[in-house]
Amino acid sequence: MKIGVPMETKPMEARVALIPYAVAELVHAGHEVLVQASAGLLSGYSDAEFVAAGATILPSAEAVFASAELIVKVKEPIAGDLALLRSHHLLFCYLHLAPNPELSRRLCDIGLTAVAFETVVEGGRLPLLAPMSEIAGRVAVQAGVHYLHRSMGGKGLLLGGVPGAENGRVVIIGAGVAGQNAARMAAAMGAYVTAFDRSPDALRAIEAIAPNITGLFAYQEAIATAMCEADMVIGAVLIPGAKAPKLVTRDMVRAMPDGGFIADISIDQGGCIETIRATDYRNPVYVDEGVMHMGVTNMPGAVPRTASQALSGAILPYVHKLAGGQWQQVPSLQQGVNVAGGRIVHPALLS
Repeated sequence: MKIGVPMETKPMEARVALIPYAVAELVHAGHEVLVQASAGLLSGYSDAEFVAAGATILPSAEAVFASAELIVKVKEPIAGDLALLRSHHLLFCYLHLAPNPELSRRLCDIGLTAVAFETVVEGGRLPLLAPMSEIAGRVAVQAGVHYLHRSMGGKGLLLGGVPGAENGRVVIIGAGVAGQNAARMAAAMGAYVTAFDRSPDALRAIEAIAPNITGLFAYQEAIATAMCEADMVIGAVLIPGAKAPKLVTRDMVRAMPDGGFIADISIDQGGCIETIRATDYRNPVYVDEGVMHMGVTNMPGAVPRTASQALSGAILPYVHKLAGGQWQQVPSLQQGVNVAGGRIVHPALLS
């Protein structure tokens, strides 16, 4: 099969879906991989490395889309991509359609079939969402540490404190993969971390990370109480394929001390914080209710080399299945189908 890897077009998005090592394996399996010129450059991979792996370098996105049958990219298609997609294409990428009905409509109008990374399920896990959730959880805390600096408009707090000075307090909404990684990062810096979830197993897992992490059931009043003392809040709620519920209200944000920081990792699915809105790395933060908010929809894009390596390794087995034919008989990929032949088919998008 002809597999196309176009350059990402979302603002400040530097990841590439397949790194040269993955390309080499696909070529060895008999597939033709078509990579847009400079697609991997910002992730640290030159065109020469892709050529050495057996890829064909094409000069433009138009050339890649025109020649390929399977399109493998990182982020959801935007205007330029949508103009090039055709009904015969099989699209494999992050889609996050629940909060984006316009994109859903456009994909249906094109008539293609699209498999979303974030809804591929294997053994009850989300193997293609997990690596980016790991990175997003860590990046969110790193960003928060930076924006808590007084020079950045924050309250001037060192998250881990020092002897004789107070430690910061971090509240995490959601104790899944992203929440656990945010907790691990914040706890390692010395912050007092309170994580909320509705799953006892998730709470046990997050408390096991470090002694300065407390896991609590996600009662609204308990979240509201914790928010009153929070220096940093990380939203990390996930309902696979569906819009995130708004668990943090504007009143809760208003009760936070001024100069605090909020990052909502679930912004791709609409966000779990009432005051959040989507941003990008050109202008990543804004202030609402006296608190700095970060709603960047591609947080792992800040570390494209790390993210490309992690993502490429995770998706490669599934690219093999998609390119090899008969993938419709693979249950994990069938669960990942969001659009089939121009129709919305994923249950979370139909409810």
